[in-house]
Amino acid sequence: MNHLPTEDPTEDPALSPHTGWTRAHWETAADRLLAAVRPFANPSGSLIRLPGPASGSGEWSDGLEGYARTFLLASFRAAHAEPEHAERILAPYAAGLAAGTDPDSPERWPSPSETRQARVEAASVALALHETRPLLWDRLPERVRENTVRWLSELSGVEVPPNNWVWFRAVVAAFLRSVDAPHAAADIAHAIEATDSWYVGGGWYTDGGTDRFDHYNGWAMHLYPLWYCRISGDHEPLARYRERLRAFLDDAVHLVGGDGAPLFQGRSLTYRFAAAAPFLTGALFDATPLPPGLTRRAASGMLRHFLDRGAVEERDLLSLGWHRRFEAIRQNYSGPASPYWASKGFLGLLLPPDHPVWTATEEPLPVERGDFTREIAAPGWLVSGTAADGVVRVVNHGTLRAPSGRDPFYARLAYTTHTAPELGPPDPAVDFRLDGDARLGDAGPDNQVAPGTRAGLERVALDDRVAISHHGALTVASAVHGPWEVRVVSPDEAARGRRLRLGGHALAADRPPAEPRPGVVRRQDGLTSALLVLHPPAEPPPAHRAEGTNPFGAHSATPWHEAPAEGPVAVAVFLGHTHDATLPPAPRYDPATTEVRWSDGTSARVTRD
Repeated sequence: MNHLPTEDPTEDPALSPHTGWTRAHWETAADRLLAAVRPFANPSGSLIRLPGPASGSGEWSDGLEGYARTFLLASFRAAHAEPEHAERILAPYAAGLAAGTDPDSPERWPSPSETRQARVEAASVALALHETRPLLWDRLPERVRENTVRWLSELSGVEVPPNNWVWFRAVVAAFLRSVDAPHAAADIAHAIEATDSWYVGGGWYTDGGTDRFDHYNGWAMHLYPLWYCRISGDHEPLARYRERLRAFLDDAVHLVGGDGAPLFQGRSLTYRFAAAAPFLTGALFDATPLPPGLTRRAASGMLRHFLDRGAVEERDLLSLGWHRRFEAIRQNYSGPASPYWASKGFLGLLLPPDHPVWTATEEPLPVERGDFTREIAAPGWLVSGTAADGVVRVVNHGTLRAPSGRDPFYARLAYTTHTAPELGPPDPAVDFRLDGDARLGDAGPDNQVAPGTRAGLERVALDDRVAISHHGALTVASAVHGPWEVRVVSPDEAARGRRLRLGGHALAADRPPAEPRPGVVRRQDGLTSALLVLHPPAEPPPAHRAEGTNPFGAHSATPWHEAPAEGPVAVAVFLGHTHDATLPPAPRYDPATTEVRWSDGTSARVTRD
């Protein structure tokens, strides 16, 4: 059930022909999200304890998280609100700030020296204080400002992981400097230097020097450096940060599905429409190659995608999940208020109502303009989109993250905007203590190539038609065209005598997907996943089925194939909409020439050489 804007405001199909949404819809959504958390605040408003299991940091820290992340949303909403409304929005946060930073208050916050998670939330507090400075900070009693400076100053020089966390210290340092308070200049210098070392080109960062590519590129690695410049007025790094974001957005806009969905890949996916943040950051900092109408199309599409699909529950609270609540997506640092980092997606409200992002006519996404394929070099992704169904698919030949190769959020061979990997129960063999991530095992064969994991993943080739990688004792090649991908798996000598298992896309829904024939599964809405065996000829077995393992629905089914590892095995993987489960003409594979032939007469060679 959709609990956010339905009756009012009125949709505007002329201004927004793709989503119908205007700035008024964003304002209403923000107001309702903010109103929904108020009943869960303590008397002073310093802690907002939402219902649900505590994170690994505990309930006290979770209460601070509830305050800080919704304060960020409040600061964006108040920026261009009517004065009386802005005051209503910010008043409980002013009172909460006074109590939370008072060391003698029974309702104080945990400090950054007491709780690691407070080091994250301090950055949201600093950002919100900066954006509301004339409305809140400048009106605070001197004692509250002193206590706030003291609390934020505990972040100076404190230990943080060598990843995006360095910017939490730097943003706080920038805010302290902006209010003429002592600050750690070294924290700023370290963040700038580290971030430059993590930049790998094409607009993409690693997060801490690993091959970790995900949505953090947009809602952290690009956002915080630019916000540091906004707070500090430091123009020296601004030009390169803007240039990098422009390059990133040229890729990122190709990763948005026609239904507004962002790619389901990577950690912290419960932040949902925070994936809209880089698009709006680009507009805010004049750091985007996208026309304003396309920026709003992408951002409004994401927000509406989740609100129309049950991301808020009965009391208008964001649940922990993807569309609806899905506990398997929980990670060690996930508390009841963690989803409210989605607040970053609302930063477009900092743009005035007459900004072109709000007044220009929406323009279609790349996937709505026509079919495309695109290589994204940094993460090793080969991307394809199809206009007929709005599906965007990523074939992953470069992103692994965990050395074990077991993380289902990173190590799958493919990810899409319309499907998710099967998420099994905790796997004791997976230990991601660096970030406290979930230790999820694999619940099925979807988008996997077995035996073994993808440990030691090595990219071999990548262009806009073919990608090849090697892991373990297998070389895997992918060729894409329209809704099809041909996968050719060549076992090394070490794999001979074992069984190869290849899986297609997992399809999930509230009702079990139908299986009109082996190798084909179809949802009621027509989304169809198929796997056809091209070489050696064989019939795939019945679909692998599961319950409660997929964020897209209670029932899931995956087409798959198993064969002896005696030579190359080729399958055609399909994902798209069909009217009656009839697939479009399938590609062919010639093992003698390693050539894939598509139904339109074009071809591609899949070879390691």
